[in-house]
Amino acid sequence: MNIKLNIITIALISLVLGACSDKLDLSPITEKAANNFYTSEQEIESAVIGAYAQLQNGGLYGLDLIGAGEISGEDTFEEIAANDGGRFGQLDDFSTNAGNDLVGDIWKESYEGIQRINIVLNRITDIEYENSTIKNNRIGEMKFLRGLLYFNLVRLYGGVPLALEETTNPSDYFGQGRATVSDIYAQIELDLNDAIQNLPPDTDKLAGRPAKGAAQALFADVQMNLGNYSEAVTILGPLVNSGNYSLMPSTSEIFGVANEGNSEILFEVQFASGVDGNNEGEPAASQFRPSGTTANAKGHNLPSAEFVALYELGDTRKDDYVGLDAAANPFYFSLKYEVSSTGADDGGSDHIIIRFADVLLKYAEALNESGGSNAAQYLNMVRNRAGLANTTATTQSELRDAIEMERRFEFIGEGHRWFDLKRTGEAIQTMNAWFTANSINVTIDVDNLILPIPQSQIDTDPAITPNPGY
Repeated sequence: MNIKLNIITIALISLVLGACSDKLDLSPITEKAANNFYTSEQEIESAVIGAYAQLQNGGLYGLDLIGAGEISGEDTFEEIAANDGGRFGQLDDFSTNAGNDLVGDIWKESYEGIQRINIVLNRITDIEYENSTIKNNRIGEMKFLRGLLYFNLVRLYGGVPLALEETTNPSDYFGQGRATVSDIYAQIELDLNDAIQNLPPDTDKLAGRPAKGAAQALFADVQMNLGNYSEAVTILGPLVNSGNYSLMPSTSEIFGVANEGNSEILFEVQFASGVDGNNEGEPAASQFRPSGTTANAKGHNLPSAEFVALYELGDTRKDDYVGLDAAANPFYFSLKYEVSSTGADDGGSDHIIIRFADVLLKYAEALNESGGSNAAQYLNMVRNRAGLANTTATTQSELRDAIEMERRFEFIGEGHRWFDLKRTGEAIQTMNAWFTANSINVTIDVDNLILPIPQSQIDTDPAITPNPGY
């Protein structure tokens, strides 16, 4: 059930779900309103599943959040700017306004997820679990998810309202306004530290749920966004060398339904096609295809020909990650999202949020930026897997550029590029140079580094102020 109320003050529906052999079962059997107090382990478990189910929504990892993390960069684009009312097209030329549905949906569905998480965290303490370790694991899972959602929010919008308690009274948050960026990051760090303490070891990782390594990787990413590269090295080193995760032997073995749950995945959002009336699949597979190539293709988030031409000769990712259907439409598209035979917007590919290639390249970046040695070693692991020779970069500046390029080649279309540009401080310079080189009359400044606050939120609560420039 999807409730359309003020985002921070929604009344949540928690799903009571059945079992599934290899996936988190996100299909509702019955519905229970959140104001009914959860009195058993089974009911809390259903609320936990409801929190995971939220990540599937189109405003989050079903579609919009991926596009928001990618299209503002230079490597992917919108085929037709006006498609879907300019939801993604406005990201392309930095004309996004506060009324853009994408801006509102990411915000709304993030806070719906935070409300679901807060329900579990606020109630689980008083619930007796048959196995106390599982109870602690669930606390860790919810802290991880809340940290992830706030990390996305603060990078996309800047300071946002900080909701840490279950909302039962719609008036509680009116007048609170937005927390500062530093306050949001401080809470993310608290949540992820708690997650690291409570999550199971990586050897016990279950598909669709984070283990300790996922929280460590996310915490390191947070530190890098704060400029704390030495701290990130300390976090990532043991994870990289633990032996709990590894690169898949081939770039053809990472994505797609047949490759789910592989050794490279630290955390993924699960989808399944042909389930619950085709309601458990993801729309990215069809909507990230050029128009006319498959049902409901929208031409969102398409890799540019300019980018594809940058792949080195022999790089297996060019064919494994990027496709072309020249007969139907001459634009490139991502092969990382598998179109379903059951119909449009019902893709079965899980969306991988954290994978080991990301960990390795972040470790290389953190080593390089903190003056450490051996950064090239971890960069080369990713290059060699793609069929390439070791990097020729040796200086810190050369390695910085080589790591950046490798991330572009490795993560095209996954929702990383814009966040990478912001983390490294290269967004304004890179995009303005790109617009100039392509004779596009667009210039961005610091105000364009974050999205506008949704107009619906500003209209609802005057204490929620707009971002500068919007």
